[in-house]
Parts: sequence; structure tokens; C-alpha cells
Amino acid sequence: QVQLVESGGGLVQPGGSLRLSCAVSGIIFGLHDMVWYRQVPGNQRELVAAITNTGTTNYADSVKGRFTISRDNAKNTVYLQMNSLKPEDTAVYYCKAAHRDFFAWGQGTQVTVSS
Repeated sequence: QVQLVESGGGLVQPGGSLRLSCAVSGIIFGLHDMVWYRQVPGNQRELVAAITNTGTTNYADSVKGRFTISRDNAKNTVYLQMNSLKPEDTAVYYCKAAHRDFFAWGQGTQVTVSS
């Protein structure tokens, strides 16, 4: 059974930091590209950051220089370090595992940036 479980979301003040984690089980983690998305109600889900199985990273322009994606293949976990958070970063954050035609989603974790 494939499971992706996000954690680390919460309420943070503007300028603050959070680190999201996505623990993965049921797949060969090291073969999969991992992606963080976010979604605001009424909007489409948007790509935030991605890391390939070989460690190449890619970021949305809106988070470049503030967010860092990383992975620990020994722990089957992908992380999203979010610094200098802004109110517009408020969303539900999802992780996704992808390999060839297969993909799986986590259930999401809420991030709220507000004073």
C-alpha cells in the first residue's frame, strides 16, 4: 500500500519559517521524483518545488531563494524548508511521488502565514 504522509504545517507569522516533511512508504523511494504542490481553495494546484531521483531541483519563481527541497533516501522522506514566509504562501501543501506512469499524492498539510 502506497502512503505519503505530510507533516510540519501550521500557523506562522510573516517572515517566519516552517519545514514540511513527507514520509513515503510502499514504493521504491529512490526511483521516484518528488514534488511539492500547493493549493488555495478555488485555485488550481500549483507546483512549488521538485527534486528528481538523482537530486536535481526545480522551483516556482515565487519561492526561489526562500524555499529549499531536499530528500533523504535512507529515511524515504522529502522535505520542504520554507523561509521568509509570506501571507501569499498560505495554502494546503501536498507532496507527490512520480515514476514513469505512476504517481501518488499525500493528503496535504495546511500552512497559514498570518500575523
